[in-house]
Amino acid sequence: MKPLKEIIGYIKAKRYSYLFIAPAIIILTVFVFFPIIASLILSFTEYDAINPPVWVGLRNYITLFTQDALFWKAVINTVIYVFFVVIFGLASSFLVAMALSKKIKFSSFFRTAYFLPTVTSIAAVAVVWRWLYAGDRYGIINYVFSGLLVQNQDWLMQTATTLPAIIVMSIWSGIGYNTIILLAGLQSIPDSIYEAASIDGTSPWQRFRYVTLPMLKPILMFLIVMSIINSFQVFEQVYIMTGATEYFGGVLYSGLTIVAYLYERGFQRLMLGYASSIAYVLFGMIFIVTI
Repeated sequence: MKPLKEIIGYIKAKRYSYLFIAPAIIILTVFVFFPIIASLILSFTEYDAINPPVWVGLRNYITLFTQDALFWKAVINTVIYVFFVVIFGLASSFLVAMALSKKIKFSSFFRTAYFLPTVTSIAAVAVVWRWLYAGDRYGIINYVFSGLLVQNQDWLMQTATTLPAIIVMSIWSGIGYNTIILLAGLQSIPDSIYEAASIDGTSPWQRFRYVTLPMLKPILMFLIVMSIINSFQVFEQVYIMTGATEYFGGVLYSGLTIVAYLYERGFQRLMLGYASSIAYVLFGMIFIVTI
């Protein structure tokens, strides 16, 4: 009985601590933990939010992998999106951070300007970029290109340009966040290391390769992992820039991504069991790539 008394005494001693964390635990349980478990169970059922769920076992997963060509179209588009957004997004952010780390005039202004898209709603950003990509001469991009004698086109209504247009917008909107973190990392590197490397006769490229990159490795790994996770879950851009038209995901689904497809199956067609299976396949993909 002594261990039981010790446990009870420990709980009594910590009762106020549990009281303070109770609201957070309740909210997480109701809105995070329970939905995760419920969606896992629903992924093995056929459920339309009206009739009771019907247990179908692995049928949703089998159909998803063997018969659903549209799902694989969404997977290919998502992988392409992730590759370009992560590679070019981080590369662009690194160049901007390197430039802002120098002592230049109005550096504070430029840092704020680059960071503003990060604190701006992605919905507002997507709406503005949809206007930029608009067809005829209503879009700014077409208006600029018209002066270069380039034929006007609707960038979001062409199979060859829908996904690249979304990728460009996502890279632009994500530069600020990555830049600020990389800039903090660059400024944390002691100047004495660069001075020692200069005394040893190293070139700027050698200092970048053997000093800057190794010192930034933890930050780069963090940004790569977070960028991959966030890019796999892209939805708002696709929904706002293509979902408001009759072609959800773009013409011939050229801009369809996994989460957008999940939304279309689950909330437009009320195939909630099937959508839950898509969610867990996406979770598995993110988990494997992150590891």
